[in-house]
Amino acid sequence: MPQYFISYLGGEQPASPEAGKQHMAKYMNWLSALGEKAVSPANPLKQTTTVNPDGSVTDGGQTSMSGFTIIDVDSMEAALAIAKDCPFLETGGSLEVSELMQMPGQ
Repeated sequence: MPQYFISYLGGEQPASPEAGKQHMAKYMNWLSALGEKAVSPANPLKQTTTVNPDGSVTDGGQTSMSGFTIIDVDSMEAALAIAKDCPFLETGGSLEVSELMQMPGQ
């Protein structure tokens, strides 16, 4: 079965701690509802550093990716349906969905 990578991009911080708790509860319910489809459910990113082609290192990233989830479903259509239900979209962020390719020999 194919696996799909859902990238979390952008999004606004909650207006208050209470709003943050409410959003996190919605997000955790969404993840819970995925059940075994969620291969790697919640992977937030922090302190991104970029290694440039010349070997120099700079703070920050070139994208606004703040985390990812990996799911195991039959098709891109199924992956997109799952992504469309994600509460992260309520924060003004967007999601990118990509099929993970299996490398030969793995």
